[in-house]
Amino acid sequence: METLLIVEDDIGIQKQLKWSLSEDYTLVFADDRQSAIAALRRYEPKVVTLDLGLPPDEANASEGLAVLEQILKLAPLTKVIVITGNEDKSNALKAIDIGAHDFYQKPIDDDTLSVIIKRAFFVSELERENASLKQVSLDHNGFIGNSPQVLQVTKMVERIAPTEVTTLLLGESGTGKEVLARAIHQRSPRRDQPFVAINCASIPENLLESELFGHEKGAFTGAVKTTLGKIETANGGTLFLDEIGDMPFPLQAKILRFLQEKVIERIGGRKEIAVDVKIVCATHQNLQEMVGQKEFREDLFYRISEITINIPPLRERDQDVVVLARYFLQLFKQQLHHDISGFSDDALKAMVDHRWPGNIRELQNKVKSAIIMADGKYITAADLCLFTQEDSPELVFNLRQVRDEAEKNAVVRALAYSNGNMSNAATVLGVTRPTLYSLLDKFHIDKDKIGGA
Repeated sequence: METLLIVEDDIGIQKQLKWSLSEDYTLVFADDRQSAIAALRRYEPKVVTLDLGLPPDEANASEGLAVLEQILKLAPLTKVIVITGNEDKSNALKAIDIGAHDFYQKPIDDDTLSVIIKRAFFVSELERENASLKQVSLDHNGFIGNSPQVLQVTKMVERIAPTEVTTLLLGESGTGKEVLARAIHQRSPRRDQPFVAINCASIPENLLESELFGHEKGAFTGAVKTTLGKIETANGGTLFLDEIGDMPFPLQAKILRFLQEKVIERIGGRKEIAVDVKIVCATHQNLQEMVGQKEFREDLFYRISEITINIPPLRERDQDVVVLARYFLQLFKQQLHHDISGFSDDALKAMVDHRWPGNIRELQNKVKSAIIMADGKYITAADLCLFTQEDSPELVFNLRQVRDEAEKNAVVRALAYSNGNMSNAATVLGVTRPTLYSLLDKFHIDKDKIGGA
């Protein structure tokens, strides 16, 4: 349950609010400035109800207004609902001017105050979610996520973008290779110049050379005018060669020459044309295996992979699934004009459980269709066409459980690494042998089933 901080020195009103609100919220009470600020720091509530008539100045609002200012200074996003006396509208307006979210005048009606509190929690959640989405989009320039894998990728982008190195993006279909290529372009000195993308797998082999290098008038039947290719169009900017692993073998030699010399010749032309572009390539294929099978030129492989970024599939980014899903929800519900509040618990669990073979593209399509198909305010697992496994584990957020699981896994790995040798395993773990024995007992680990003596 959400935590609600109630700053009120009247014992009778405290009992009234405890009786009416305790089923919906975890209530924390404070009766003066010191205890209120201490509770704010400890519990970090999203919503606070604040009686302006606090000791030592119960007859006036000076102490209550001072508490309000201090709360908003320490936690600016907190929604403070001020409660005033029946004839004290001026101080209520003063509190709103300072930054209070709302005000309510005594005597207290439980149902009315409950509605005001619920609305404050709703607004708080909406603001925090929007701020989170805005920040994560801004930080990662469109490559959204907070997992360690994504943070590592975005750190590499920050270092690569200002340079002229040729970058190779490796990742499964739907992992966001073009999004990342655009992020590299947007953070480079070429950001105000063209970003030109071409998918080497989507264009027939007999047309791909013309698409890349352009052609002169009369170069072949139907060439009625001189046409610039994608490489020339990208001059001064960034050229993104997507699915370069599907480029025909004969064309690879011509691309290699362009990458080395930074000059091209249009089909049917005799003039060398200098082109200044930053190169980003991408593929879902294993180029090293293709080199071994003589399906991809070895010299081209080393030329395009000056720096390689491996983009993790969505199934390896558990904590990003919900972040991405909420981002797509905000995006598509505005486009589709649907009033959806969020995802149900079963939808969240189903999304985390799903393997996402189509990666981000699959998630995007699932959320978009679910917004259209949803009957209620919340998207369910059925709306997403995802169903949880009855025997799948519950999502674990409890820190002790997470810590215990991590400790157990570390002990098992250390024992396997040390072939069951307790002294070596203890050294690897950085603990004493008695501590290691205690951990074996704690987690019911049989070392003889893991390694030797």
